[in-house]
Amino acid sequence: MRNIFAVCTKELYTYFVSPIAYFVCFVFSALLGYLFFIYLITASRNNGYSVGVMQTAFVSMATILLFFTPVLTMKLFAEERKSGTIELLLTSPITDGQVVLGKYFASLTLVILMLALTLLFPFLTQRFGQLDGGLILSGYLGLILLSSCFLSFGLLMSSLSKNQIVAALTSFGFFLVLWIIGAASNQDETIGKFLKYLSFSEHYSDFSRGIMSFKDIVYYISFTCVCLFATFKSIESAKWR
Repeated sequence: MRNIFAVCTKELYTYFVSPIAYFVCFVFSALLGYLFFIYLITASRNNGYSVGVMQTAFVSMATILLFFTPVLTMKLFAEERKSGTIELLLTSPITDGQVVLGKYFASLTLVILMLALTLLFPFLTQRFGQLDGGLILSGYLGLILLSSCFLSFGLLMSSLSKNQIVAALTSFGFFLVLWIIGAASNQDETIGKFLKYLSFSEHYSDFSRGIMSFKDIVYYISFTCVCLFATFKSIESAKWR
């Protein structure tokens, strides 16, 4: 755990000594703040209620994270491959698994910090009704699980490429496909169920409505574990290239 924490701390330091963390947090908060302001104005004009405002806000947060998470992961391995420091990292007294987990937890910590900046939103909706604690809890839990999938796959793409832009675009393209693939679920009953199961948005929809489903949690955790394992194998194989 100490080595994982050391790698995580080093990556967080790298985030915050560069403009990346500040830029991403600022744009993420500003964009969501603007959208949330529009939701509040619309709800006040239509005699809206707090649950509806937060449900819409949670869907917006998930969609925006789809764009932002590739930016956080694109450099984690790609930059070290390009600069040649990956060899120093892999020959240090730290296992490959600790390196992967350290970088993953660093990016996840930054995302959780970004989400923490939105905790004011639920309290601003109290004028439309009492806060639904279950909805808030499930919404943020779903965002963290969804982000873990985005980050783990982005980490995998970064480990396979020396180019940060390629890693980011590949990750974004994959996320976008799995986000909208549920729209094809009505084409065929068998294929449709399979596509619906693969869709990120289909699994997140229950969380945004205040429903925590075991199958959705298992899907997100399984996806994350598979991607982290694939990243570990990618880094391990780099030693023999």
